[in-house]
Amino acid sequence: MEIKCETKESIGFITLSGALTAGVVDLLHDQFNNWHSDGDEIANLIVDMGGVDSMDSSGLGALIGIMKKVAENDVEMKIAVLQDKTRLVFEITRAYKIFDIFDTVDEAVGACA
Repeated sequence: MEIKCETKESIGFITLSGALTAGVVDLLHDQFNNWHSDGDEIANLIVDMGGVDSMDSSGLGALIGIMKKVAENDVEMKIAVLQDKTRLVFEITRAYKIFDIFDTVDEAVGACA
């Protein structure tokens, strides 16, 4: 799993690639917490999952945990670029009802208020 966290113009971006599974959720939490605690003020967070080729319930739980954490600061989280296998996890679990999901990162950026 590769994880990249950055801020551009008050939008936070987390770019993921690889498998988002139980074996890497601690790494994701650690990297997110280190980046998020650096004091960057963000109004929106976009998680680019275009490189995520598989995901299990632990990975979905990690995303929900991040969403809850940023929501405490009134930050809206958006998911962008789901591959077919990861989209299936969102559909089976009905997680698409709690996340704003966009086909492209540009669409997610455009939806930021």
